[in-house]
Amino acid sequence: MGQPLEVLPDDVHNKALVANVHPSDWINPEPAERYNLVVIGAGTAGLITAAGAAGLGAKVALIERHLMGGDCLNVGCVPSKAVIRASRALHDARNSSEFGVLNRAGIDFDFGAVMERMRRLRADISHHDSARRFRDELGVDVFIGQGTFSGPGSIEVAGKKLQFKKAAICTGAHASAPPIPGLAEVGYLTNETIFSLTTLPSRLAVIGGGPVGCEMAQAFSRFGCRVSLIEMGLRVLGREDGDAAGVLHEAFVREGIDLNMGVTILKVEEHGEEKVLHLERDGTVTDVTVDAILVAVGRAPNIDGLGLENAGIRFDQSGVIVSGTLQTSNPDVYAAGDICFPYKFTHTADALARMLIANALFMGRQKTASLTIPWCTFTDPEIAHVGMYERDATDTGVEVTTLTVPLLDVDRAVLDGETEGFARVHLRKGTDKILGATIVARHAGEMISEFSLAITNGLGISAIGKTIHPYPTQAEVIKRLADAYNRTRLTPFVKGLFSCWLKWQRV
Repeated sequence: MGQPLEVLPDDVHNKALVANVHPSDWINPEPAERYNLVVIGAGTAGLITAAGAAGLGAKVALIERHLMGGDCLNVGCVPSKAVIRASRALHDARNSSEFGVLNRAGIDFDFGAVMERMRRLRADISHHDSARRFRDELGVDVFIGQGTFSGPGSIEVAGKKLQFKKAAICTGAHASAPPIPGLAEVGYLTNETIFSLTTLPSRLAVIGGGPVGCEMAQAFSRFGCRVSLIEMGLRVLGREDGDAAGVLHEAFVREGIDLNMGVTILKVEEHGEEKVLHLERDGTVTDVTVDAILVAVGRAPNIDGLGLENAGIRFDQSGVIVSGTLQTSNPDVYAAGDICFPYKFTHTADALARMLIANALFMGRQKTASLTIPWCTFTDPEIAHVGMYERDATDTGVEVTTLTVPLLDVDRAVLDGETEGFARVHLRKGTDKILGATIVARHAGEMISEFSLAITNGLGISAIGKTIHPYPTQAEVIKRLADAYNRTRLTPFVKGLFSCWLKWQRV
């Protein structure tokens, strides 16, 4: 019998969510004599692994101690993108005079309704990750409880022992907080708690200028919250292309986000209902006073309670240690997703799960080094990237040719009023081989896959140039990059040959 679990607020939508992904009336099945695969963790990696293996005929058990669907469904991709979409709709409504839309009466806004919509949609989507679907439709034995290795070939859960031929650790990671004096005492939000809010904080401090921090800072600012973004580095999205991060920096300044870059948080104090962060930069101390704090830095692996030492599985502070084929130090146990991989994205967990199935069950030798991994920060504009940055190529001694096309040169972007951004590609010098690409645009996440496809399949920028792109679309900017490359091939010598040929044709 599953233990009752409450997700706040305790409304009809969250009750429906819990009924799907952690049903209180769940009765764990009697274990099979032996499983082809036992999967611990029902986040993205675990769900894909279990469903894929069962679909291929394996006898599979899936263990989850908390909420099936993991971070992505419950406290990550799904709720965050619902909130971001609402903030974008509000921003557009308030900034639409360029299109002849006049808001003389003002725009009404209900934060409670925004969060209620998010919870409703999350509950609707949760059916796909539900315990009953995996049991009834996919044929997976679903166990709710803490899974713990009891030996190199067995796992115990809720008093039952599961024997396995192979096992997969897909337990993911959770939000962690830096050791800032006073932070724990005054209290703070993370991605695991912010989506339980029903009222909008008047003032919000966001610690961390990475993807989560930037996305939530902009969204809450657009809702009318006074946001202070605090980052130890000198700019937001410190790992991204500098020009790309600069575009977002300018957008944040324009939208009124208080940017505190290159600072150290000395301590946090509580004064009545207010929280005060004491910041230091270059010897100068300033205070930021807010009503709530969101911590958006740091992830810690979910390894507690797994009994990894009982199965001879090596791990460290970053998580479970795996080979390039996702195999742990126990040759019968593999891992996938945030528990073992530095690129902590849902789509990466999905790809690793497919690799795990091939390697663990079918003697495959697929390697993580072969993966081409794109990612996107869903701010406005979005910043998407795949492959190398120019600095990566330089560090490895590879000479590159970098081409950039601003969205101002793309008709559809001009017509949409979305000219903020650019597309950039890095080519191996002297060739059309694509090493990496960055897109900064309102829909960059929808556009980057063309570069991912090209890199994965060894297609050069010339192949993109030969591909007809519908007009007018913002994705035409990618074709413009190919055109820019073709112009580099038209050297004075080649142009001279063409001129001679055409002159001869006129005779």
